Amino acid sequence: MKNPLAKIPDFGQSIWLDYIKRSFIQSGELKKLIDEDNLRGVTSNPAIFEEAIARSEDYNDTISELGKTDMSNEEIFLKMAIEDVQHAADVFKGVYEQTKGLDGYVSLEVSPGLALDTEGSIAEARSSWKALDRPNVMIKIPGTKEGLPAIKQLISEGININVTLLFGLDRYREVAEAYIAGLEERAERGEPLEKVTSVASFFLSRIDTMVDTMLDEVAENDPSKATAAKQIKGQVAIASAKVAYSIYNELFMSDRFLELEAKGAKPQRLLWASTSVKNKAYDDLMYVEALIGPQTVDTLPKETLNAYRDHGNPAARLKDDLEHARYTLYKLEDIVGIKLSDVTQHLEEEGIQKFIKPFDSLMDVLAQKRKEVVS
Repeated sequence: MKNPLAKIPDFGQSIWLDYIKRSFIQSGELKKLIDEDNLRGVTSNPAIFEEAIARSEDYNDTISELGKTDMSNEEIFLKMAIEDVQHAADVFKGVYEQTKGLDGYVSLEVSPGLALDTEGSIAEARSSWKALDRPNVMIKIPGTKEGLPAIKQLISEGININVTLLFGLDRYREVAEAYIAGLEERAERGEPLEKVTSVASFFLSRIDTMVDTMLDEVAENDPSKATAAKQIKGQVAIASAKVAYSIYNELFMSDRFLELEAKGAKPQRLLWASTSVKNKAYDDLMYVEALIGPQTVDTLPKETLNAYRDHGNPAARLKDDLEHARYTLYKLEDIVGIKLSDVTQHLEEEGIQKFIKPFDSLMDVLAQKRKEVVS
């Protein structure tokens, strides 16, 4: 009997893990999740690497060795991160082959300070892609305005991209169109499309965390809007995701994309990110349960992964209640008066800072560890 987590792919969704650490890979724990839970990929970010490197002894020997060279702290970090991603990608090689390149990917993010730097993102992505030297890796590029041309360019070069920090529906559409445009450029040059892969990581819980606070303020200060505000509390992120999925279907069933698909192109799947529930009053699996559906990915932190294995109830729900989702967003803007695009722009800017802070902290830790090693 498969456990609830292992059953999710039966509904067309791939489960990836939002976690990486050297001992986790080397101990066989990652392989066990693949074998027992049908895990199909791994994502990482600067905060995850800060946790792994700064708060464990896994990397001390490497830091000791590299700390005596003239490499910068950032170069040392990138070398360690690339090694981890390579080793994890090798563990996923069988998944990559069995799914014919649909899954089995491990993602590495460009330095968070490049989120608003198009050319810098392109240069680092090319460098990391070459260093990783694996077909089943993805480079994470933030879905900022400045990230859009980078996404298009890198896809046209055949580099797999995980577009991260997506919150808004308009920006999601722009990201999907950048992916399609990159494939078109590649096709025009007669280059193959079969092995180019991308996901668009749409963030969830952070939307509700911010919107719920605003809804509480509206309910408290404007009695005429209080009922509507209370009705949609905790529903805006899932509603946004369901509308994003309708945009996905519109774009990737269009004649424009079908022409590329006939040449071997894959759709850019939506990936649900930020899936751990921040409000303890909510069901701990609400973001997972509501958004199971075909041609999607869900990346879960370890605690959510373990919780789903324990008490998940998988069923295809992503296509349910689309009109209710649209009505929820209508109520948010037209009745309650909260503009979702303002919220998502704020979250994008905040999200960049949330990755810069742990990255800077990690650089401080590396500097300290080097000092200890050298002395």
